[in-house]
Amino acid sequence: MTNSNGHGGNGSNGRCRIVVTGGPGGGKTTAADLFRREIGDRVVVVPEAATLLFNGGFPRSGDEAARKAAQRAIFHVQRNLEDAQAGLFPDRILLCDRGTVDGAAYWPETPERFFAAVGTTEAHELSRYDAVIFFESAAVGGLLIEGNPVRTESLAEAVALDAKLRAVWSRHPHFVVVPHDTSFVKKIMFGLAALESLVAQLGVTRSQR
Repeated sequence: MTNSNGHGGNGSNGRCRIVVTGGPGGGKTTAADLFRREIGDRVVVVPEAATLLFNGGFPRSGDEAARKAAQRAIFHVQRNLEDAQAGLFPDRILLCDRGTVDGAAYWPETPERFFAAVGTTEAHELSRYDAVIFFESAAVGGLLIEGNPVRTESLAEAVALDAKLRAVWSRHPHFVVVPHDTSFVKKIMFGLAALESLVAQLGVTRSQR
C-alpha cells in the first residue's frame, strides 16, 4: 500500500532519508540491519532513540508526566541522532529506525498536543523524510512480541499502538505498508524488496534535481 500524491523529504540538503517504523514486534530493526548489510556503504542506520534512552537508564513509567518527559527526550535525541549521522555521512542514505513522528502515537494526549509540546508541527516533521516503510506488528496477527526487553506492551497495547502509528505516518505521501505474515522470513523479504524499490525511486528523483 503506497500513497503517492506528492513528495516528502528533507529537500534542501539532497540526502535520502527513509523511516522504518511500525508497531512493537514488527521486525523493523531486523529489516533495517539486513538492508544495511545488503547495500553496505550506501546506507547508514540511525538507531532507535527510545531503545538507547531506556537501555541507558532513562526511567520508564506509566505516570503521565513521566511519559511526556520520556517522549520529549526521545524526540530531541531522535532528531539530533539523524542530524549527526547526516553530518558524518553526507553521501549516504539515512535509514532511520523510527522517526520524530513516532512520539505522537505514544503521547498520552492528542498528536497535535505532542507536536506543540516539542515545538514543531506534524507537517514539518513528516517533511523531514523522503519515504516511510511501516512494518505491521505481529500482535495484529495475535502473536506474542518477543526479543526486545525494552518492549513491555501487552498484545492489546501493541495492536493499539500499531493503529496509532499507522494513522500518523500514513499522512506521508510516500507511505508503504509491510503487512503481518505468519512467516517472518517472507515478511522481511517483502520489506527488503520495498526498501530497495524506494531507494531506487528516490535515487532517480534526487539525481534529476
